[in-house]
Amino acid sequence: MAEQRLSPHSRRREAGHRLSVLVPRPFAGPLDYKFDTPLAPGTVVRVPLGRQEIVGCVWEAEPTHLPVDLRPPRSSRHVAFGSLRAIISVETHVPALPETLRHFIDWVAAYGLSAPGMVLAIALRVPAQGGGMKPMLGWARKAGPLPESLRLTPARNAVLAALEAHGPASTAALSTQSGASAAVIRGLAHAGVLEESVLEGSPMSATPPEPDYAPPTLSAEQAEAAHALIEAVEERAFNVTLLEGVTGSGKTEVYFEAVAAALRQGRQVLVLVPEIALTTQWTERFAKRFGTIPAIWHSDLGQKARRETWRAVADGQQRVVVGARSALFLPFAALGLVVVDEEHESTYKQEEGVLYHGRDMAIVRARLAGAAAILVSATPSMETLVNVQKGRFRHEVLESRHGPACMPEISLIDMCDHGPERGLFLSPLLCESIEDGMKAGEQSMLFLNRRGYAPLTLCRACGHRIQCPHCAAWMVEHRRRRILACHHCDYTQPLMKACPACEAEDSLVPIGPGIERIHEEVQARFPEARLLVMASDTLTSPAAMEEAVRKIAQKEVDLIIGTQIVAKGWHFPDLTLVGVVDADLGLGGGDLRAAERTMQLLHQVAGRAGRGSKPGRVMLQSYVGDHPVMQALIENDFIRFMEQEAAQRRPGFWPPYGRLAAVIVSAPKETHAEALARHLALNGPHGEGMEILGPAPAPLALLRGRYRFRLLLRTRRDIALQPVLRHWLAGVTCKNDARIDVDVDPVSFM
Repeated sequence: MAEQRLSPHSRRREAGHRLSVLVPRPFAGPLDYKFDTPLAPGTVVRVPLGRQEIVGCVWEAEPTHLPVDLRPPRSSRHVAFGSLRAIISVETHVPALPETLRHFIDWVAAYGLSAPGMVLAIALRVPAQGGGMKPMLGWARKAGPLPESLRLTPARNAVLAALEAHGPASTAALSTQSGASAAVIRGLAHAGVLEESVLEGSPMSATPPEPDYAPPTLSAEQAEAAHALIEAVEERAFNVTLLEGVTGSGKTEVYFEAVAAALRQGRQVLVLVPEIALTTQWTERFAKRFGTIPAIWHSDLGQKARRETWRAVADGQQRVVVGARSALFLPFAALGLVVVDEEHESTYKQEEGVLYHGRDMAIVRARLAGAAAILVSATPSMETLVNVQKGRFRHEVLESRHGPACMPEISLIDMCDHGPERGLFLSPLLCESIEDGMKAGEQSMLFLNRRGYAPLTLCRACGHRIQCPHCAAWMVEHRRRRILACHHCDYTQPLMKACPACEAEDSLVPIGPGIERIHEEVQARFPEARLLVMASDTLTSPAAMEEAVRKIAQKEVDLIIGTQIVAKGWHFPDLTLVGVVDADLGLGGGDLRAAERTMQLLHQVAGRAGRGSKPGRVMLQSYVGDHPVMQALIENDFIRFMEQEAAQRRPGFWPPYGRLAAVIVSAPKETHAEALARHLALNGPHGEGMEILGPAPAPLALLRGRYRFRLLLRTRRDIALQPVLRHWLAGVTCKNDARIDVDVDPVSFM
């Protein structure tokens, strides 16, 4: 049976047990229900809530496992036992949520001041689909003799032999084991030889990874780093190591040795990557090393694959998972290692709904599981470097590229002196280098971190700029799709012939380049070149990304034009030239980390060049060649740049030398949002080591039809931020559809 239902009589009885149940709703904590028998924390149940029945989880009554600073105020129970509603059913075919996952959910909620039920919703998304997880059905040999009329073909004999050897199995698994088709299996069932059977565990039939399948040949430097990582895993205790290495130094192969060590211990491994697209090449490298592909977890997975992976992880059958940040909420049975690849990436920050930083919470996940954590990057974040300096994290460094490859030569194109003709965006110097590379049979890449054709559409007659009606953002022209699009709220409208302000026809002109415009310019400049555009709106699925990678690897492409999606993780041995179209993009604005992020992004994209035996070149088109970012890139001195950044942040206790929380007030009317923001500022916390900045209109002052004001609470590092925020916001009442959102440790300041 899929669930244990109570009789109407038992629901009416007052005898039984009071149980705390966390439900996926924005309540401050668990709700109390009653049940005839005690249920262990982690048990997934179905409960009534209003007129609905929803899936929840039996929870600890009080989060005593949290540090004191993170514990929310104690809840008080006001509902008499006799008035409690009863748990409807126990979802017996859904594995219980492990203690480490429950504690992790409490931690994420407490750290980010989120409702714990909304964090639980992430972990319960799969079991809650379709009213819970159905029992897994397969085929078993029916008792009794075979029918006399049955003709035993070789295929049928193979199916029966597989059942004899392996026991009940799903159609897919039985087909793999026997070599027979699904039609043969169904025929045996129709003949009364097979019967349906509830399967134990997961239907996933992937070959488990073998830690010693194909050990790599490591350089002395790589072997030393790998040995340190293996020792960290073998401690069977929480620790964090930064694996820093220049692009192309073989960091993946090195941390694979730590993965192998965890597998030898019989423990599970979670590898986080910042982009789903990166799983394509990563899984190929994993399969060569371990003889099979790992489980993949991201938002594009089908429901069946998500369900099977979720159960296989819970049962401990799936040993390695690679995926996006949401994989942190999978119910690992025996987690032994967590790897965060490209740990510096800002895409690890969840910016909507439950706010959390995937890198930071990966460390928490490892700590709660008593597992090792490895942070991997060629350009580590300042937060990670400071933790290394303070001795909290271990540090392993790979200083040279693997094999014959060497670091690329980086040069600057001063666009004031060597700019293109009017209406074009590629310097003649860059075009000449691309042409030379194609003549030599080498591949080139142009990088511009801007989707679409043009970021702004302007009327030449009246100067009107086309803006999103719901956001304080310009509409981006996507000429291939013949639309204008807002990249913040996804609002679109067709391209227009006339200006909406002055009605002048044919007066609208695109301003600035997007990747589509660069593609158009390259087509005109190199008509014989085989081009490939790599952007999130052109490669919309893992299959499309896999095909793009295949074309590049087989040299069916001469010139790649890409956005941020091409900047990290890729290994294309014949790519020798990288041209950055607008190296200055990202340096403007008041973002605390603008220079750091630009440095990391350009360093990463530069690292795509010269990864094979041929030397690589990187050419940066810039109007501000004397900027510290540009100088650090040319001199290949990332550490000195980060030291300069640290010197600027340390005096004002800006992160990571202090704590920061953003409080964003929004409302449909600007006056309502501003009034609430000012009230918050007047009643905010004050004291030594604390400062409130603002309120001020957010840089994106209108988003999805809501006006936004921002306050920043900045404190010394030794001040616990969460209690201060709770006390500050506890007495605030939101009116007029106003809303307050809190972002602890913000990454974006929009």
